[in-house]
Amino acid sequence: MLIMNDGSHLGLLSGGCMEADLAVHARQVIADGTARAIEYDMRGPDDVLFGLGAGCEGAMRILLEPAGRNTRAAEALAAAGRAVQLGEMTSLMVVHESTQLPLGTYHDSSQLPPELRAAANQTLAQSASRNVAWSTDGARQRAFAQFLAPPPHLLICGAGPDVAPVVVAARNLGWRITVVDHRPAYAESSRFPGAAVFRIDAHMLREAVDLTRCHAALVMSHHLKSDESYLRELAAAGVPDYVGLLGPQVRRARLARELGPLDAALKSRLRGPVGIDIGASTPESIALSIVSQIHAWLAGRV
Repeated sequence: MLIMNDGSHLGLLSGGCMEADLAVHARQVIADGTARAIEYDMRGPDDVLFGLGAGCEGAMRILLEPAGRNTRAAEALAAAGRAVQLGEMTSLMVVHESTQLPLGTYHDSSQLPPELRAAANQTLAQSASRNVAWSTDGARQRAFAQFLAPPPHLLICGAGPDVAPVVVAARNLGWRITVVDHRPAYAESSRFPGAAVFRIDAHMLREAVDLTRCHAALVMSHHLKSDESYLRELAAAGVPDYVGLLGPQVRRARLARELGPLDAALKSRLRGPVGIDIGASTPESIALSIVSQIHAWLAGRV
C-alpha cells in the first residue's frame, strides 16, 4: 500500500478496517523519516477497533517506511522493478524487527548479514516467499523475504480486431504482451498500447521472438495457413507449455491433420478451442474467457 503526503493512497491492506488509523501513523513516518512497525490485533471477543466493529478476526503486523526519492525503499523497489521487467526473478528483504539493522526494504543482499543473505538465496532457489527469524545477542530479529517473479509474458500470434480486448485484459493484470502478425495493416503498435508489436511472417516466429521467455502463446490470426505455421513453429520450439488456439473444434481437427506428426508435439500443451466456457459471444467476453483460462493455468488450477 502506498500512502501519499496528502493522505491519499494506492492499494489496500484490508477491507478498510484500519486504513484511516494507518494513515495517521504514515504521516508521522513521512514527517520524521523513520520506519516503524504497527500491529493490529482483531482477534478479541469485542470485535472493536477504534470504536468500530471491524469484523476482520485476524492480526496484522505492518511495516511503514519512507519511500520518497533516494530512500532505501524507493531504490529497492526500483531495482526490483527493473529486474522483473527484464523477465528476471528477484527478491526483496523486508526487515520489520531488528536491533541490528535499520527497519525497511532491502534489495542489495550485500547490505545484509549472513542469515539474510542465505534466506534471500533460498527464496530465489525455491521461488517462494518466507518469514525469517534469527537472534543477535539474545535479541529477536525478524524479516520477510519476498519472492518476485517476472510478470507473465503472453505471445499473441495474430493482430486482428478481436486481439485488442485480449491485450487490454492482460495488461490490466500487469502481464507483458508481444503481438505478431504478417499483415502491415494489423501489425501497428498504436492499435495495442502497452504491447510489443512486430510484423513477421508466421514461419519466422522462432527467429523473431525468444519463445523461451514466453509463458503462454495464443494463436488467433483467423488465417488458416498462418495459424498452421505458428503452430508448427511452437511445436518445433517445445515452448511455451501453454498454447491456446482460437476457433471451433472442427478447425482444430483440420489443423491437426495439416500438422501431421508435429501435432503430437503440441497435444499436451494445446488448448483448442481456447478459453473457459462462460457462454462468451462478444470480443470482450471471449477475451475474458481466454485470459481467465491462462490465468488459471499459470496458477496451477487447470
